[in-house]
Amino acid sequence: MKKYNLLNLAFFFLSILLIVGCNRNAMKSGKNSSQATGWKINSKDGGFKSAKAYKGQPAGPGLVFVEGGTFTKGNVQDNVMHDWNNTATQQYVRSFFIDETEVTNEMYGEYLYWMKTVFSENFSKLYKAALPDTLVWRNPLGFNEDMVNNYLRHPAFQKHPVVGVTWKQAVNFAKWRTDRVNEQILVSEGFVREGAIIPDSISDGYTFNTKAYLLDPTSAYGGKMNELAGDKSKETNEDGEDEISYATRETGVLLPEYRLPTETEWEYAALALSEIRKDNVYRGKKKFPWDGEYTRSGKKRNVGDQLANFKLADGDYGGIAGWSEVGSGITTSVRSYPPNDFGLYGMAGNVAEWVADVYRPIIDEEANDFNYYRGNVFSQTVIGEDGKMVTTDAENANYDFLPGSLVEEVVKTEDIDRVNYSTGDNRDYNDGDRGSVRDFTLEGDFARMYNAPSEEGGDIETTTLIDNEARVYKGGSWLDRAYYLDPGQRRHLPGSMTTNFIGFRCAMSYLGESRITSKPRRR
Repeated sequence: MKKYNLLNLAFFFLSILLIVGCNRNAMKSGKNSSQATGWKINSKDGGFKSAKAYKGQPAGPGLVFVEGGTFTKGNVQDNVMHDWNNTATQQYVRSFFIDETEVTNEMYGEYLYWMKTVFSENFSKLYKAALPDTLVWRNPLGFNEDMVNNYLRHPAFQKHPVVGVTWKQAVNFAKWRTDRVNEQILVSEGFVREGAIIPDSISDGYTFNTKAYLLDPTSAYGGKMNELAGDKSKETNEDGEDEISYATRETGVLLPEYRLPTETEWEYAALALSEIRKDNVYRGKKKFPWDGEYTRSGKKRNVGDQLANFKLADGDYGGIAGWSEVGSGITTSVRSYPPNDFGLYGMAGNVAEWVADVYRPIIDEEANDFNYYRGNVFSQTVIGEDGKMVTTDAENANYDFLPGSLVEEVVKTEDIDRVNYSTGDNRDYNDGDRGSVRDFTLEGDFARMYNAPSEEGGDIETTTLIDNEARVYKGGSWLDRAYYLDPGQRRHLPGSMTTNFIGFRCAMSYLGESRITSKPRRR
């Protein structure tokens, strides 16, 4: 009996040894070691660092997650205006984030406060360049001076969408928002000292820039990054000296940039097909951001009320007294109407919105049906003679490149080894730019696209508003009839133009699966 037990025990230990031997290589590529090399990852002794605890990209302030998918982009009803500029095409959109509401006067006011506090003393022109055009409310035959003086700054309108902004002002607001959000993340994560970056403390104008920080953290704040380092970012080396740790792209701490949504993203978000995959809406039969074929609510509680803020008829912007069908004669507060199925407010009516795209009369569906966008201008960071990136200094600062931001230039060299693109500026892609301009040797403002001789045959040229500065705006507004509430409608204006009916909202790319989840997809 004793001999039998000894044999069993020996067999048991032999089995353990075999298992260990067979799985030695597997143990080397375990949770804390590299699957490629077996070396330790995230070791206290140094070596390769990996964000194994990364739980996915969170939504930035004000943003709502929109799961990507396929939809019919463009016109799906009779084109009564005969624009013929939005032929229906099938597109796929990657998941992204987008603002829950339009950017409000209050939000833009914070931007103006920062610009004035940081730059008004030494860079007053930068603050002035950010100011919206409040004169958009004037009309030769309308009494609107109270709107000129009060709409932007009075608290009565603080929750109303900002208007009077150019396309470029909207883009630069998004840049500023990116840097302020990521700056706050660095503070909360301990990479930057609390209270070190309030606007009043930035006397020299060198504010935080996300791109510059990721490429060279020591250059942030005009080279003062280490002076502003938080206690959590300081580590002591073997010699007892302090070493500063930085948030890198690999850590996943900083968020991608805020930006204007593309036309495709905006239209997809406005349609919100996620919860109503019925009645053939997948093929483009949906007319408005809400369910149904009508602009009025059918619910008993508010039956007959309009579901968006738009112009009801000539001389009718809000209904009769005592029963305000719309709620406001002009713009209204951003959450005055029910959201769509993505939880987004104001995707029809109130204000139309700038999007990122350069306008062309047709959608080149043959070029791309995945994240379609026209307006790509690929740039690269300028590298100085010392091998370091060049940042904007106080002397060369302008509204597009604030002090401390990277100096970038358009990629001009063609790369014959690439199959996906060959030029840096792709606004004219597949457009036949030379053929569309009568005298393509002209430069600057004179080289308007689609130039043609006048009817008299003289030297005077007739032009259109279509050029590389023409930008798309989407959605109907308080000044538009119901026809333009259709998310498929598209219009354009020069990016430098301002109106009292165009605002904007921001978007952000989602870096990950099409759905927000940390679990693998079930097969």
